[in-house]
Amino acid sequence: MAVFRPGETCWRIARASRAAFLIDNEAFFTAVFDAISKARRSILLLGWGFDPRTRMFPDGYDGPDDPDEVGRILVELACARPELDVRLLVWKSALPISASQEFFPHKARRYFKNTPVKFVLDDAVPFGACHHQKVLVIDDRLAFCGGGDISVDRWDSPAHLDGDRRRIMPRQEEHAPRHEVMMMVDGPAAKALADLARERWRRATDEVLAEPKDAGGDPWPDHVPAHITDVDIAIARTEPAWKGRPLVEEIRRLNLACIAEAKQTIYLENQYFTSPLVTEALASRLAEPDGPQVVLISTAKAPSWFDQLTMDRARGAMIWRLRAADIFGRFRAYSPVTSGRETIIVHSKVTVIDDRIARVGSANLNNRSGGFDTECELGLDAGDEAQRLAVTAFRDRLVGHFMGVTGDAVAKARADFGGLGGAIDALNRHGRLAPVEPPKMSPVGEFIAAYHMGDPSGVGDSWRLGRRRERLMRQAREYADERRRG
Repeated sequence: MAVFRPGETCWRIARASRAAFLIDNEAFFTAVFDAISKARRSILLLGWGFDPRTRMFPDGYDGPDDPDEVGRILVELACARPELDVRLLVWKSALPISASQEFFPHKARRYFKNTPVKFVLDDAVPFGACHHQKVLVIDDRLAFCGGGDISVDRWDSPAHLDGDRRRIMPRQEEHAPRHEVMMMVDGPAAKALADLARERWRRATDEVLAEPKDAGGDPWPDHVPAHITDVDIAIARTEPAWKGRPLVEEIRRLNLACIAEAKQTIYLENQYFTSPLVTEALASRLAEPDGPQVVLISTAKAPSWFDQLTMDRARGAMIWRLRAADIFGRFRAYSPVTSGRETIIVHSKVTVIDDRIARVGSANLNNRSGGFDTECELGLDAGDEAQRLAVTAFRDRLVGHFMGVTGDAVAKARADFGGLGGAIDALNRHGRLAPVEPPKMSPVGEFIAAYHMGDPSGVGDSWRLGRRRERLMRQAREYADERRRG
């Protein structure tokens, strides 16, 4: 059975002539600059956050008139090309989150006032939920989708260097090392993401946007090679049940379908890992004598105190469950550090199954990404040997870059040491991938983890902890029972 099934595990499947994986925001920002510079008719952006002061090419010093600030670039483009429609739709974040970002993106409204750039804050979600989709579409011809926002604390290179002054912020402070992944597609797949963005704009503003007139051209960045060509791209979403609209849980269903499909390897990069349903699905595979290896890469400790209190504690319970299920020694959970032992924030949301399925998007492996926030991701199922090699190379490069080795070195070690887990054991000589250790928990911490505070699975349990716990446990039990029945 196909993993990507429109109406069940994805929204649409559309063709892309080219697809590329952008590892870390040095690659993403450079590609964005090139693409928007070629825009002729339309730039559409959906974001969780956005800061117009973000520099595309940081150089270690942040001044008052940097020409590579994304806001300045967009305004200059819109002024120079009256036929270019530039629209930014960003979540109207809650006050505590906005305060942590110097009240951006709220201040961006003033930044773009009296300019041709149309900037809107979107609060069309249930109370407590957020718009978490990260999508950028150029001329309906090229689109980016993944985990990265265009904000001042997001840039980093794949080297994740210690003390890299290019991780500069507007007040000259340096933000922490950070790992992001985006995917770039063209053709009908990009057009489908434009349709999604226009529907979001309609819901937020009641304005119906027409498709831009075709002006030709190719906004694909010249310096980025296509990693995969002529491939079907699946678009999967999460949307909460709200104001008469039904729950969309394509990503939640897709997670389970992909885990069930794996034969050799399940590779996961994610900011959060708190879903009992995903955990139970993985546990059932680890209990199989010939099941797949499972490798999880996540952040050692969340950067915010609230996430440390909620997400880190719940993740600890999930890690213990998987360790208990791992009777054949196939589960590994790591957090990456720099060569100087500084924590690398893993903000990417990546799933790679065997050498076939690659998914990149905005959804975390927590409860709210499955039914409470809005999410969007892209996925593909390799159809030929060349595509399979590209999927494998993508995963191996991701794993290798954390340890300071090449993807080719990971591929060789996989062959020599019995798969991805053995390759990491062999190559991780400097401890750049450290085991994730569940935090010690007080009775309060155990309560927070048990009831998944801050992590609702849908509108129905957003303010009802007892209902949330009951619902999550029931979903996990039903999944386990279904797997046992075969």
